[in-house]
Formats: sequence, C-alpha cells, structure tokens
Amino acid sequence: MQTNHIAPLQREANVGAAARYRMLWRWHFYAGLFVMPFLIVLAITGILYCFQPQIDHLLYRPLLDVASSSAPRLSYQALLTRAVAAEPRDAIATTVSIESAPTRSVEYRFKLSRGGNESVYLNPYTGAILGRLSVENRFTEQVRMIHRGLLIGKLGEIVMELAGCWTLVMLGTGIAMWWPVQRQPARFWPDKRQRGRAWWRDAHRVLGIWVVFGALAFVLSGLPWSSTWGQWFKQLVTTTGAGLPPDTYAAQTVQSLPPGAPAPIAAARPAHHADAMPGMIMDDLPIKQVPWAVGALPLPETSAELAPTIPIDRVVGLAAERHVVSGYQIVLPRRPTDVYTVSYFAPDPRAERTLHIDQYSGRVLKDIGFHEYGFIGAAVAFGTDLHMGRVFGLANQLACTAISLAILLLAASGAWLWIKRRPKGRLAAPARPVNAPAMRAWCIGLGVLGIVFPMLGVTLLLAWLVDRWIAARQDRAAALA
Repeated sequence: MQTNHIAPLQREANVGAAARYRMLWRWHFYAGLFVMPFLIVLAITGILYCFQPQIDHLLYRPLLDVASSSAPRLSYQALLTRAVAAEPRDAIATTVSIESAPTRSVEYRFKLSRGGNESVYLNPYTGAILGRLSVENRFTEQVRMIHRGLLIGKLGEIVMELAGCWTLVMLGTGIAMWWPVQRQPARFWPDKRQRGRAWWRDAHRVLGIWVVFGALAFVLSGLPWSSTWGQWFKQLVTTTGAGLPPDTYAAQTVQSLPPGAPAPIAAARPAHHADAMPGMIMDDLPIKQVPWAVGALPLPETSAELAPTIPIDRVVGLAAERHVVSGYQIVLPRRPTDVYTVSYFAPDPRAERTLHIDQYSGRVLKDIGFHEYGFIGAAVAFGTDLHMGRVFGLANQLACTAISLAILLLAASGAWLWIKRRPKGRLAAPARPVNAPAMRAWCIGLGVLGIVFPMLGVTLLLAWLVDRWIAARQDRAAALA
C-alpha cells in the first residue's frame, strides 16, 4: 500500500522537475540567443586588449623605443616646447606620459582643432620627433571601443551593457540546468557513452560549469565601467562615500600664495564648492585610463596668479617623492585656474595614485591612494586589473585568455546545437510546459537582478510579455487544429 501511495507522488515530482527544467531551458535559450554574438565579440576583443602592451610595442616599436644613451636627457619642459613647435599652431597640449626606462620615448598628447587627439613621440636625449599617431585610430584603442560599444556610440554601449546583464541570466539558468538531481548526478566531464549532438550538449553543459566563475567575474568586474549603469553606480558610490572615505572629499586650500605669506587653514567644505572645476570630473580628463574609484571626483582649481607656472619636471619630482616614478600621465593645465593632475593607473591596484598639484606654487592639493579606497573602490580596482590581465603579468594574461577562449567555445557550441536541432525557417525555442511551474525563487531572483540592473529589468519584463504572447498564439493554434 505504501509503495502505491508513493508512486503517484514520485511521478508528480518527476513531472514537476521536467517542467521546471524546460522553463529554465527556455529562458537559457532566449538569453543565449541574444548574448551569443556579443560574447564572441567580447571574447575576441578581450583577448586582444589583454595583450595591449605587447601589441602596442610590436606595432609601434619605432615610436616607443629609443637607443639608450649616456647623454643627459632633455627636460620635459624643453621636450614640450619642441613638440608644440612641431604641431599645428591651434593644437593644444593636454598630457604627457612619463616612462622612466632609458629606452623609452616621451609621448605628448595634443587635442586638434579639426577633432580627435594626436600623440607626438620624441627622443628624450636629442629632442628629435620620432613620429605621430592618432589616439583614437591606434589598433588597441579600436579594439577597446569595439569591446565597449561596437564602434557605434552610445547605442552600442547600451547593447553591450545589456549583453553583460543577460549573461548573468544565461549563467544562472545554465547552473540550474546542470545542478544534480535524483536521476542526474553531478558531472564535470562529458559522458563518454553519448554520441553526436547528445555528446556536444553534455560537453557544452560541463564546459559551462568549468568556466562559470571566470565568466561571472568578467561580467561583474566589467559592468562598473559600463556607460549607463556603471556611471550611475560610480556616482552613487562617490556620493555616499562608499568608494573613498568621506574626508577624502573635504575641500583643501587651493589658492596660490605669494612668497612669504602664511598658509591659510583649510575649511571643510563639500568637494563640489569653489575648489571644483564646474562640470569637470576625473573621467573627463584626456588620459588613457583613470582609476575607477576617483573617476567621479570633481577637479580642484587654483586661484589665478600672475606668477609663472612650475615646469613639468617639478611635477615629475613631486610625484617621485611620493614613489610614483613611471607609467603614469600628467594632465597639463590649460586655464589659469587649472591644476596639474598626476594619474597613475598601476598594474598593481595597490599602487594607484591621483595627485592634484597647484600649477603656481607646486603644493600638492590632493593626494589619493589605494589605502584611502573604501571596500567597493578597492574591489572594483582589483577586479578591473584582473579583468584586464594586469596584476600577475603574463600568468594573468594567459588566465584571462583561457577563460575568454572557453566563453568563445561555449557561444560557438551553443549556436551549433541550436542550428542542428532547429527546423528550417523556425526559431525552435524549447517548448513551454503545459502546466508552467510557479518557480517563485527564480522570479524573486530575477526581480532582484532587475532592480539592481534596471535595463535588465525592463528587457526581462518585455521578454516575459513576448513569451506569454507567443505561448498564447501557440495555444490558440493548437486549439483550432
């Protein structure tokens, strides 16, 4: 009697499990179909950009390398004078890249009146112009912009951001479909007994489990840099002080002082008062990469003086005193109230540094280092450098390449499985179960994701409505048949 009572319950449980699996598969299919082409683009461009230092050096060696010499190096100020003389009269010098290696050239970046930016490379020993290079058109910059927004502007950036968000849905449903149940034990290798498409499906599932944490890390470390959600998140973190301690934002004395005048006492004011350049934040500066934690901070100003500005070499010396010696950029002041900004986006995030220096007195107005980052700022800094393959050198680059290749293979195998089972001329989404299960935990989880990532929430709702509409049409067609 007991066995007869259990059998119907077991059958009901099996039917419920099958229905849940089919619903998961349906949403996994929709998510995968959307993100598949973008994952392929992200994987390929990610691998290329991960090796940016090597690729740049290979492509632009004549501009980057010089012969080491025992002759003294020319001053950065003298080199700037030569670079300015070599550029059009209306070009504006914006930054200088500082490299301490004796075989590296010196790069000055100029903003051109016709649009765009151009780098000029000089031999630091002779002052000779080695050549020019468009900032926007260099190969690795084009790769980065494809990775970020498909080279189609804001629309492309939104699409890539959505692809990242929907990857979270794809990963979650994939894990749930793999998760061991009574008749399906956990497997980390494809079943050798399977053949053909069944083996590929099993291999796809298993590969997804091997790469899921790496793919999740890529998505979560990339989204803070996205142009919509990432900017909102950065502003939120900056406003609440979660990225940097609140006292980092306190105003510091920024007025230039005549010789012999006593230093005034700094007043504690929010950073958006008179010490901030209206509308300008760190992310607006014309430099290669700004540390994420300081990207939304406003730029300080100096009081306009009739005194001469300090030379670039003095700024280099001030940075060296704070152990910033190579691989950083200096943003040059353009207006009487601008400051020198030193930005060091270091391979090791613990060495990141941002300095704002009075262009007249040479006083360091602000000095922000990793030790001042809050938990979120530090987590994003580490995540970013791991994402870009910068922390552990070649080992980090190879690890990122392996994860990217696995993601590429996942996308390709998913596409192949779909093509093999798809009848000609049909989308062939997995059929919706007749009695769709409630799956409340999944609904709550997707709801939370939709709140955290609003664009994902909107598109999830649209996808659900379209799915309901398709299901209703299929039901009506079946009834008429």
